[in-house]
Amino acid sequence: MTEIPKQVDYIVCGGGTSGCALAARLAQWSDANVLLLEAGGDERVPAVEDSRIWMKNIGSERDWNFAAEPHPSLNDRRAPLPMGKVLGGGSSINGLVWARGHRNDFDDWARETGDAGWSYDSVVEVYKRIENWLGPPNPALRGSNGPVSITLPADPVPVASALVAAAQDTGIPAVEDLNGEAMEGPGACGIPNVTVRDGHKRVSMASAYIRPTMKIRPNLTVLLNAEVDHIHFDGTRATAVAFRYSGQDHVVRADCEIILSMGAINTPRVLMQSGIGDERQLSRHGIPVLQHLPGVGQNFQDHILLAGCVWEYVTPEPPRNNSAEFTFFWKSDSALPTPDIQPVLEECAFGSEVTGPHYGLPTDPEKAWTLAPGLVRPKSRGYLELTGPTRNDPVQVHANFLSDPADMKALTYCVELCREIGNSSALKPFAARELMPGALHGDALAQFVRNAAGTYFHQTCTAKMGNDEMSVVNGALQVYGITGLRIADGSVMPSITTGNTMAPCVVIGERAADLILGRA
Repeated sequence: MTEIPKQVDYIVCGGGTSGCALAARLAQWSDANVLLLEAGGDERVPAVEDSRIWMKNIGSERDWNFAAEPHPSLNDRRAPLPMGKVLGGGSSINGLVWARGHRNDFDDWARETGDAGWSYDSVVEVYKRIENWLGPPNPALRGSNGPVSITLPADPVPVASALVAAAQDTGIPAVEDLNGEAMEGPGACGIPNVTVRDGHKRVSMASAYIRPTMKIRPNLTVLLNAEVDHIHFDGTRATAVAFRYSGQDHVVRADCEIILSMGAINTPRVLMQSGIGDERQLSRHGIPVLQHLPGVGQNFQDHILLAGCVWEYVTPEPPRNNSAEFTFFWKSDSALPTPDIQPVLEECAFGSEVTGPHYGLPTDPEKAWTLAPGLVRPKSRGYLELTGPTRNDPVQVHANFLSDPADMKALTYCVELCREIGNSSALKPFAARELMPGALHGDALAQFVRNAAGTYFHQTCTAKMGNDEMSVVNGALQVYGITGLRIADGSVMPSITTGNTMAPCVVIGERAADLILGRA
């Protein structure tokens, strides 16, 4: 068993995508003693390491198994909200797609915070030091000496190339690298970047940052299966973290700072149960109010993924690589400043708990493929609600998916575009027949969307950075009204990025290290 220190310089709560990058950089760039607390276990298991079987992690002990509360916009369904409970967090259980986000995303963050360090041009420089990009060279935008190996899938499934051709026929340009100049314009299609090396070995942020650092830096201590309970304060200064480890309660003091990197559900939970949040909600549960911040747990955002538009293969084809080897970014309305839709290939028949049985989709992944419509600039906003004052009291997540009519309009357009692509001549060699949804219109199409909608696994924005009354942290990620406490994870996003959120969360971890150590 790892010896637990009584006192360290920095405590990073949460060894997920952001927390791994942050903890490693603090240990690498300083002589400070760093303690990383991760609620989950060891990521060095086949289901994590083999990129081809990543779906086995969903619903397993490596998933927090959160679910949204029922809502009329989903016909009172409870959408599952997978979130990594393992060293590496989401980067250890996700679909391995590396999507950096659009120029407008980061420029919006810079405007929200008044901090040019969050602008696209600044963030590109952070990306360049993160990446070990093994695809087509682009020194202006891509890095090649960083800790995170990123590549293009080797030998993609043949239907992926056909989808590229079909998307081009609809006017969506194809590019070699979806993280290059394509993310500065109206969108493009192609084979996504993936965090894979040596054939099918996942590159998680645990394997990229934490494991190498642990071998050479004795100032980094990592505790697995350590669940954070609450933060201790001296006045309004955060001083220590209370957590449970190996069946016992512990408290460790932080001389410099405490950083919450527990994700968009657990970070606001710990804040609220430590007395930081909306005083009305805290008072309902008998939690003494240390700092009234009404934005804690508000502004919940997630990308929406529909399950999906499905075709039966002419000739059965097993999934390859990460089973998601095609995607595109596009606008549901040409007047929009930023692409708002991102469908993705799922190399199996992908249905929800409602649509799958209704359409009788095959369970054998070799029998069918899916072009799953996705919304990446949602207008709907949700919120979190405590059910009690302790770690064991579950958090209610009111995701409110599709509660804004604009999201229904965009996803309806996206379904129709995916069907156009999937039923095109370029896909004839791979599409014996359309299995789901078929030619639906009006209310029937709307009901399909509501029954098929779910998460893209990208929960964010519940402790946003900014300068308005609903902001929780400033541009330096410091919690308003509190000393010695920052947040560094997807919850600080003012608005969710355009595309999968793993890559931006690594940027948040890296920038947090810069800010803490005065490198920014």
